[in-house]
Amino acid sequence: MAIDFNASNGTTLGIEWELQLVDAETRHLRQDARGVLAALPALAGGGDNGRVRHELMESTVEVVTDIRHTVGEAKADLADTLTALRSAAADRGLALACTGTHPISDWRDAVMAPVQRYADLVEEMQWLARRIQTFGVHVHVGISDVDKAIPIVNALSAYLPHFLALTASSPFWSGGDTGLASCRAVVFGQLPTAGPPHSLDDWAAFEDYMDTLLRSGTIRSIKEVWWDVRPHPDFGTVEIRMFDGIPTLREVGMAAALCQSLVTLFEQQLDRGYTLPRPAAWVVRDNKWRATRYGLDAIVITDDRGHTVPLRDDLYELIRELEPVADRLGCAEELKVAGEVLDHGAPYERQRAVRAEGGSLEDVVDAAITELADDRFVTSGEVTRAGA
Repeated sequence: MAIDFNASNGTTLGIEWELQLVDAETRHLRQDARGVLAALPALAGGGDNGRVRHELMESTVEVVTDIRHTVGEAKADLADTLTALRSAAADRGLALACTGTHPISDWRDAVMAPVQRYADLVEEMQWLARRIQTFGVHVHVGISDVDKAIPIVNALSAYLPHFLALTASSPFWSGGDTGLASCRAVVFGQLPTAGPPHSLDDWAAFEDYMDTLLRSGTIRSIKEVWWDVRPHPDFGTVEIRMFDGIPTLREVGMAAALCQSLVTLFEQQLDRGYTLPRPAAWVVRDNKWRATRYGLDAIVITDDRGHTVPLRDDLYELIRELEPVADRLGCAEELKVAGEVLDHGAPYERQRAVRAEGGSLEDVVDAAITELADDRFVTSGEVTRAGA
């Protein structure tokens, strides 16, 4: 089975940001995406090609950028759409927020979006799909040659814990603390074709594997392979899907800068004839779990002999390594936000700090609303009723 890969002109960027529609009074999710999108015909009129789109649940609106070349361009694109979306949401008594799960809403109250492929997914997956009231961020980075795609996917799999821990924002589920940094990683990861990418030798092996899945009826389209990092042949990108819902535009820029810098580094190494690292599958799975449970406090495995390092230390080292690349790409300032997250707390830590100071889960929701509205980290002592 031949799969055409529409190679990109450089390490271009595309970002998909799933936002929560929160009732401004109750602080619960409201299943109102259809109404919000109807109020934005110029942005949503393209359906699957619109700048704002349906996602699986009616509690979600997905904001999508055009193809961009720099992180700054992508952030400006998101900011423009966010301004229009915020106005339309406010007119309907809604606030916007983004965390990997909503702290107090129950997944059983969710309403599915009126999209046939989502109805098909729910019919096939049943409970696994019905409970996916989760929110994430996906970053696409362009790849210049099909032969680079699989080596880069393999190499990026070593960074699943880094991507997740910096953005983990889902410690709460249906009103309780799960004890995890990211319960979204577990909820979404239960889909049979989700999880870490399969380690493959090359593009031909990817084509053969997709052909096997299609022939066996496991999938109906290769778009149903929801790996944490996957090649996207139509776009000519590698898509990093490991990020939890990200509360601020600044942190979305951080995620994009991290992805673009890493992919650029790997492309350069391939161009120079180097072989990219390919971590063992068990190491990838174990490290993802460690970040899911412990976030930035995880101790991650560095090789197949079981050596380990604190993830915080590894992240500081990774930021330093990527600084020259980010500087050339023009995203050095966005990459620096990762250092701020390490110093001041990832989203799951900021949420738990609100609770530790005596705040309620409604206060946690308010903090997320404020973080998105003001594009800054909210400290536990300053939470007020957002929009009050």
